[in-house]
Amino acid sequence: MKMSHFSRWILILSVVLFAQGVVAKDLIMTGPPREKPEAGKKLYGPVADHLSKLLGKKVVYEHPKNWLNYQRDMRNDKYDIVFDGPHFVSWRMAHLGHEVIVKLPGTLVFYLATAKDEAEINTTNDLVAKKICGISPPNLSTLSIIAAYPNPVRQPVIKGIKGGMGAVHKSYKAGKCRAAVFRRAFFKKKLPKPASDSYKILYTSKPVPNQAFSVSKRITARERSMIIQSFTLGDGVKATSGILRRFGGKAKHFINAKTEEFKGHNLLLEGVIFGW
Repeated sequence: MKMSHFSRWILILSVVLFAQGVVAKDLIMTGPPREKPEAGKKLYGPVADHLSKLLGKKVVYEHPKNWLNYQRDMRNDKYDIVFDGPHFVSWRMAHLGHEVIVKLPGTLVFYLATAKDEAEINTTNDLVAKKICGISPPNLSTLSIIAAYPNPVRQPVIKGIKGGMGAVHKSYKAGKCRAAVFRRAFFKKKLPKPASDSYKILYTSKPVPNQAFSVSKRITARERSMIIQSFTLGDGVKATSGILRRFGGKAKHFINAKTEEFKGHNLLLEGVIFGW
């Protein structure tokens, strides 16, 4: 039985549409596994929902199981839209062709501090082979401080702390280490003054850009422009309000990010003992 020209056309069209459906994949958005899955979904879920409507494509938030999974999936170019620290953004730019689009205002600076009455420790060299309390790498705070020790055999021993900067302070006060790593904003604004006054600062890291969103090569130039406009001026400001409250201080919205300011920070992750 011969197939008519119209039937052949319908068959070809059906095959093409089916193939497109198979090839088409959801865009995956993620962030570091700093919180439990439920908290991550609450924080990033509204952003993914907003982007789905904005781009006309399904954007799915995927919570990494742990830091090792986050590292593996990032290296495998699994993620399309990512919010995290400037060292990760820079790494994806250098190795995966990601583009940074928007960032939180301000810069990130970190202190290495010890007690004022700690007579034996007055410089960074005095901490070689001694324990320092800090959030476990690849957190930017500790990596930024370790960068002050280019010789891997002459570095402090990192005492990894969970629970944020407050937990770092408590661990130091409990005598678990000889110095502590703090974000400058936490040290100046959130640490009670009697506590901050009890420290002396041994080292201040170089300022780096704040946390940012980057997107993969699978996001078109037009889509990038749409996201930038939405996150800085449009409905995306409301969708990202949870991120702004948690990480942005008094920031009201994201701001445009420049490619140049994020270049080179990947070196904090590469070729170092505590990096990738």
